[in-house]
Amino acid sequence: MAEPLSDDQIADELSSLSGWSHENNKLTKEFGFDNFRDAMAFINRIAFEAEEQVHHPEIFNVYNTVNISLSTHDAGGKVTEKDIKLAKTIESLFNK
Repeated sequence: MAEPLSDDQIADELSSLSGWSHENNKLTKEFGFDNFRDAMAFINRIAFEAEEQVHHPEIFNVYNTVNISLSTHDAGGKVTEKDIKLAKTIESLFNK
């Protein structure tokens, strides 16, 4: 089972993840795109990476906006290193 990170550990990790925040025991970020197609392509890229990591985000999409929340279910819905790793992966996909 993954161990939850402390608030200080999370804050330290977030310093290198632009735009991400820690709210309600989740890492969250909103991503904006030019259109629906680009938003959906981003979601599909996340799906492949999330499956590889065996760690699946909450994803909410409306038109050109994608909201992502990350927490680890087997750690009681808390933030773990798995969430940090996936957030960094998602950032790399967004910045391509």
